[in-house]
Amino acid sequence: MVFSCGSRASMESRLLPLAPTTSHAVLPSQVYWNSILPNTPKPKAIRDVLWPGGHKGKHVYVGVGATAVSSPFSYDYAATEDQLHVDPAVALFFLEKDMLPGKKMNLHFIKNSNDATFSPQSEHQIILSSKNLPDILNHFSVKPESLEAQIIKNTIKRCEAPAIKGEEKYCATSLESMIDFSISKLGTKVQAISTEVEKETQKQEYTIGVGVKKMAGDESVACHKENYPYAVFYCHMTQTTRAYMVPLVGADGTTAKAVAVCHIDTSEWNPMHLAFQVLKVKPGTVPICHFLPEDHIIWVPKEISA
Repeated sequence: MVFSCGSRASMESRLLPLAPTTSHAVLPSQVYWNSILPNTPKPKAIRDVLWPGGHKGKHVYVGVGATAVSSPFSYDYAATEDQLHVDPAVALFFLEKDMLPGKKMNLHFIKNSNDATFSPQSEHQIILSSKNLPDILNHFSVKPESLEAQIIKNTIKRCEAPAIKGEEKYCATSLESMIDFSISKLGTKVQAISTEVEKETQKQEYTIGVGVKKMAGDESVACHKENYPYAVFYCHMTQTTRAYMVPLVGADGTTAKAVAVCHIDTSEWNPMHLAFQVLKVKPGTVPICHFLPEDHIIWVPKEISA
């Protein structure tokens, strides 16, 4: 069980970096990306959270699932009966054997309504920690008894929760720290990908097209966007995953290039996890897959040219 800090974060500030302490930390995110990952395109999910001269934020999304202590993309997530009926993530889980051209699935690609972007690292004045919750709420002018305060508290709890066996996790609050964590686990020959849907739609039937592509390697770093006034990503790495790019066409003609992540070993997951209840399988029996929402990111090794 490992809770990693990333290559530049100290044990004290592993959840939220303080003011920059190294020479490259003061560089803009785009420059840092180009220096570490030259000739590597940014997926839309990353472009959307960069701050061009400023940042969106200082509000907290309040909606379905926003107050949950855990996330459907966390291995310890235990879904209630009500969540099985209202959580839009229900439609994103499937079995790997079903990922075939022509297969039809009812899907609803969701995007977190919190459009917060990464803040400049120089503004990270308060460590993201439960002990600092009063200071954090005061900094963002959030009332302690409000729903927004509960959401912030739950995001911090997710970041502080211990990793399960075989998992390494880290909460990234800047693009630089996300890059550092990912390359510390996968090496520098990596790429980031995300789901891209032609347009927002309601839940509908999608058909898997020809050209499902397995990404290189059987390990990846997945980063899931959390609810917080600034962009925070819950990143975790396991060595028993397979990632795919899956072409989809909706019943209304909407096209999508969806990222699918398949977890080969689910034996350490919570037995009441949403995926097991939806798919009616038991932990550790079959690979469990899910599509990533549009604002989530997965890091995978680059393919080595022959």
